[in-house]
Amino acid sequence: MWVENASIPATYWTSTEALASDRIPERLTVIGSSVVAVELAQAFARLGSQVTLLARNTLFFREDPAIGEAVTAAFRAEGIEVLEHTQASEVAFANGAFVLTTGRGELRADRLLVATGRSPNTRALDLEAAGVTVNAQGAIVIDNGMRTSTPHIYAAGDCTDQPQFVYVAAAAGTRVAVNMTGGDVALDLTAMPAVVFTDPQVATVGYSEAEAHHAGIETDSRTLTLDNVPRALVNFDTRGFIKLVAEAGTGRLLGVQAVTPEAGELIQTAALAIRARMTVQELADQLFPYLTMVEGLKLAAQTFTKDVKQLSCCAG
Repeated sequence: MWVENASIPATYWTSTEALASDRIPERLTVIGSSVVAVELAQAFARLGSQVTLLARNTLFFREDPAIGEAVTAAFRAEGIEVLEHTQASEVAFANGAFVLTTGRGELRADRLLVATGRSPNTRALDLEAAGVTVNAQGAIVIDNGMRTSTPHIYAAGDCTDQPQFVYVAAAAGTRVAVNMTGGDVALDLTAMPAVVFTDPQVATVGYSEAEAHHAGIETDSRTLTLDNVPRALVNFDTRGFIKLVAEAGTGRLLGVQAVTPEAGELIQTAALAIRARMTVQELADQLFPYLTMVEGLKLAAQTFTKDVKQLSCCAG
């Protein structure tokens, strides 16, 4: 429910207004629990705002639970208030402030950022008349060649049901151009890396344990905390972890989840390993340069057969 004082125009922010603002609010409340919400919450906190983050569930609830736990701990350690399992039942604007009614009591903020996701802007396109199928969220359903349900109509970018990342949209667009002119190329997203630019960063690729089990794949997983990674130790920053998900029996690497400083710099190596159908043993046997964060992948792979705490520096 929204209640507004008609004498004062109360306008909540989306990411568009937040990024265009030339002022830092003293108090900022953010509603959301995923990429945009957490990135902007931390950015404004570090610029000087007192930030409260409201998550209907937990942070990154669609990902491995350890990810949300690690980011929540990091946020709280730097003074960001994270309220899990919390929703605003009413929002009012009075005396120059937003007032949110929640199950945890009343919250006040100078600015309110709503970052709960964006829906594709397709409703005015009359896609039904063209025979183009959309999903429940209004996203255009496409195959891996970017063809819609009407074969001569193609779509690419955030209007589709593909992941909303700029590099996915760019890759899809180039393939659309090829396919529309007689080619036949596909976009394989089975090893698509994703990065959230918080501190520490969040990076994922491939299956999580839950996703693998949903697909009927039995898994064997290991989690390496960063106090076992030399680079993290010399950086005096051991927040986070690296988790490897492998197929039980074969040891084939299926997925990697990482919460580390510069996690985005190591996830592409994991993506290539998955693309090459490497086993965790093959990954453990590779040469990784000492004192790099990506060496954590090797160490995590070694934990399937060894106690890395007992290994000397660079042990193969």
